[in-house]
Amino acid sequence: MTNEFLHVARERGYIHQVTDEAALTARMKQGPLASYIGFDCTADSLHVGSLMQIMLLRLLQRTGHKPVVLMGGGTSKVGDPSFRDEARPLLTDAQIEVNKAGIRKVFDPFLSFGEGATDAIMLDNAEWLDQLRYIPFLREVGRYFSVNRMLSMDSVKQRLEREQSFSFLEFNYMLLQSYDFLELFRRYGVGLQMGGSDQWGNIIMGADLVRRMESKEAFGVTTPLLTTASGTKMGKTAAGAVWLNAEKLAPYDYWQFWRNTEDADVGRFLALFTELPMDEVRRLGALAGAEVNEAKKVLATEATALLHGREAAELAAETARRAFEEGQAAETLPGITASLPAAVIDLAVQAGFAASKGEARRLIRQNGLKLNDAAISDEAQEVTAADLRDGAAKLSAGRKRHVLIRP
Repeated sequence: MTNEFLHVARERGYIHQVTDEAALTARMKQGPLASYIGFDCTADSLHVGSLMQIMLLRLLQRTGHKPVVLMGGGTSKVGDPSFRDEARPLLTDAQIEVNKAGIRKVFDPFLSFGEGATDAIMLDNAEWLDQLRYIPFLREVGRYFSVNRMLSMDSVKQRLEREQSFSFLEFNYMLLQSYDFLELFRRYGVGLQMGGSDQWGNIIMGADLVRRMESKEAFGVTTPLLTTASGTKMGKTAAGAVWLNAEKLAPYDYWQFWRNTEDADVGRFLALFTELPMDEVRRLGALAGAEVNEAKKVLATEATALLHGREAAELAAETARRAFEEGQAAETLPGITASLPAAVIDLAVQAGFAASKGEARRLIRQNGLKLNDAAISDEAQEVTAADLRDGAAKLSAGRKRHVLIRP
């Protein structure tokens, strides 16, 4: 079973680059391989943009290998400069700890943690990075890094070509990430680093550092950059990031995100973000016309079940059916609290239907905003106590987004 990982990962669309696929396949046939992905603590939750990496760790464990989740408690103090136009805001130690606590919860539904050969473990690179002494670090590790090569990396070169500031602090990030790989290899026998395609340069430099300093083979795998069929970055919506923590995004809203997938993306997302057999994925992905909506519902329910559990996923699906197909304001719809009377345009912004009042007004002009299923035409309209039905009023944007307004 341990030799299935690359085959299944490639079939489902997870693989973009591999450092030495033949050698990695041979190593995986020998038994469980510890493999890691790093997650910097830049927010108190991960979002859908990180989900492919999480699913890859889950697949790794399901095929008989050991996932290592590396929290970037140390590297978050520097900030990954890869393909960014400017430096990330520097976080305090207290902010990093809050963010780390929020991120930890994301992994529990996906991975089985423990002490066994294939049980996942979670580590924090602050454990070794915070203890580094600068001069010894430069003498031991820095001498293996060519500045010429570092400057040739796309993630660095693009910043320099645009003449955008690139601090020496950020320049060190590549060394620190490579050192993570070395420490994980020494402490836990980790032989594979995985990550997004934007991490390719950092990953191959880490594998090279292991080879130079330990005379051992180490590997790298990257996943493709994920965009929607229309070219937008995965996980971003008009209302903001699609968070994975239920405290930041309710299971119903998470279900709705997947239900609103573009037709052209359904098959690809079923392969990446569910565990349905590939024959079923291909069948659902081939549906067209009105039938594609059934495939979208399957995608939404299966993806939500992985993160929030089967019960929450089925409740979200039933809530959506009642709200959209029967026109009922189901009690399980997401809700917001407001002091009534309240301006409709303010409530649309509060609900995340619009990013600004101006955008909310445009939505009204396009007949895209409804109160209790009736189109709103007056931009100055207010929601009052008279609009409540069983203690709540339903505000809708289009046919697919709804919230209950409660006083």
